[in-house]
Amino acid sequence: MRKKHERATHVLRRLAELYPETPVPLDHRDPYTLLVAVLLSAQCTDARVNQVTPALFRLADNPREMSVVPVEEIRAIIRPCGLSPRKSQAISDLSKILVRDHGGLVPADFAALEALPGVGHKTASVVMAQAFGVPAFPVDTHIHRLAKRWKLSSGTSVEQTERDLKRLFPIEEWNRLHLRIIFYGREHCTARGCRDGSCPICRELAGR
Repeated sequence: MRKKHERATHVLRRLAELYPETPVPLDHRDPYTLLVAVLLSAQCTDARVNQVTPALFRLADNPREMSVVPVEEIRAIIRPCGLSPRKSQAISDLSKILVRDHGGLVPADFAALEALPGVGHKTASVVMAQAFGVPAFPVDTHIHRLAKRWKLSSGTSVEQTERDLKRLFPIEEWNRLHLRIIFYGREHCTARGCRDGSCPICRELAGR
């Protein structure tokens, strides 16, 4: 366990050096537009989502307006993001629920968010962290992969990886750290392995 904590300390320091700024990759203006963007990002790249959301938010950028847009119109715009039948229905349904049950506002509450159509724990965690500043550690495929590669977690599920990482890292670092790991995974340490053998953290952790 001591070695794991040493590796975690090294990862925390190096990622802070590499990525001192942690901008949110998904373009948004408020909690609602972030929620919709994160929902669209399932099995879709952030870049593609950012190409699609301007047209969607010109159509409607708040729950009250979106709740009266026909699902077919939503679907036509978001089709490039994939899974458009399910995602368009979820956007329509959750917008209606936000108007009906939450005064047209996105609740800053994990349970309330996870009760919305199309919103799972990871999406709720991203919204809580990035829209409301509540400590959370959303685990996507990049984080799940690197946590195992860096021997910070042996979890076979993202849920276990999230629990392991929350135990290893200070709570005040969670929101920045999950973005830093994503940035690093995209730039240096892809699913196919370290890009051109140039992954500094994997190299530095070798043998630890």
